[in-house]
Amino acid sequence: MLKIHNFARGARGLRVIWLCEEMGLAYSLENHAFPTPPEYRALNPLGTVPLLEDTAGASLNESIAILLYLAQTYGPTPLLPTNQSALLARCLQLALFGETELGMNLNPLIAARFLAGPDDKRNWSVIGLEQRVQRAVAYAEGVIAQRTYLVGEALTLADISVSCGLTIWQTALDGALPPGLKAYQQHLAQRPAYSRAVARCAEPRP
Repeated sequence: MLKIHNFARGARGLRVIWLCEEMGLAYSLENHAFPTPPEYRALNPLGTVPLLEDTAGASLNESIAILLYLAQTYGPTPLLPTNQSALLARCLQLALFGETELGMNLNPLIAARFLAGPDDKRNWSVIGLEQRVQRAVAYAEGVIAQRTYLVGEALTLADISVSCGLTIWQTALDGALPPGLKAYQQHLAQRPAYSRAVARCAEPRP
C-alpha cells in the first residue's frame, strides 16, 4: 500500500496523486499543515512534500524520483516508455525539466512575492528568475507545438511533471501562458484521472 503526504492543493504532490490515478494504484493520502509538524519531520527531516511511503519499504521525498519509482516498480506503463530508447530519453529529459527549469525557480519567486519586504520583491534576482521561467515556458510552448503530448502520442511522466509546474506558475504567480500551452493544459484537465487527482489533492487535512 502506498501513502502520499502532501499539502492540500500542493502541486508537486498532485504529480504523484495524478500518476497513481492514471496507473490505477491504491493509495492513501494525508495532507499536512504548513509548516509541517514535528511528527512529520521525523519522517522527512527536510519538512518538504510530497513524501511517498511504500509498505514495501521505500520512502522518497522528491516528486520526480517518486514518479520514476512508481512507474518502474508498479509498471511497465506507457507513462514511462522504457521499450523505446528515443522516447524514454525525451520523457526523462522533459520530466526533469518540469522541476529543474520550472518548479525549482518558482519557489523563490513565491517566497519573494508573499514574504519579502518591499525593497526585495522586485530585486535583480527575482527579475532574473522570472526571465528564466519565461524562457522555460517559451521552450515548452515550442515542444508542444503541433502536438497533443510532450512525448510520442500518449501521456507520459513528462506531461505530469511539466503540467504541474505550469500550474504553479499560473495559480501561485499569475503567470501567463502562450496559446499552445493554454490549450495543452485544458486538454490535460479533461482527463478523468487528473480530475480525480485534483479532488483528492484538495482534501482538507485531518
